[in-house]
Amino acid sequence: MKLHIVIVEPDETRAKLVIDSLQPLGHQVTVIAEPAGLSRRVSDIAPDIVLIDMSNPSRDTLEEMALASGPMERPVAFFVDRTDRDLTKQAIEAGVSAYVVDGLQPERVASVMDAAIARFQMFRRMRRELETTRRALEERKLIDRAKGILMKARGLTEEEAYALLRKTAMDQGRKVAEVASALVTAAGLLS
Repeated sequence: MKLHIVIVEPDETRAKLVIDSLQPLGHQVTVIAEPAGLSRRVSDIAPDIVLIDMSNPSRDTLEEMALASGPMERPVAFFVDRTDRDLTKQAIEAGVSAYVVDGLQPERVASVMDAAIARFQMFRRMRRELETTRRALEERKLIDRAKGILMKARGLTEEEAYALLRKTAMDQGRKVAEVASALVTAAGLLS
């Protein structure tokens, strides 16, 4: 798979070594030497992955670089010369897909990229599943509130209230949660 890779590397010599290690694989590489305006530039380029080389990151710099390069939108791999536990934790919490100590070494770039992409895809799937679960839970709560309104207003059992919501949804070609939402909103306006 051919990738568009952005390398954030102020040292031209180190950037060239990385480019040379990636080009035989057929990847398109863009180098950003100056991290100022990184967020806009990365957004404009829309790469598949961002590789950031920082010799000695501070907490502020790390956070700024991680957020600017969009770790929730694409895999981001940080290469640092040295670190501590807090910086590593902060990078992972910011969504960085790979945090590699010992700097950016051309012979390791391809394998680190593969790991970063795999980790990013795994977490993206988990975020989607979590969002789907949250949405389902919110819909369930809404349906329960609507059933409660129907049970109280019409003296229905829970099963009868749900059957009425379901029949109304089918008759209107809508989802049960949409009908429940409309009922809860209407009930709120009437009380």
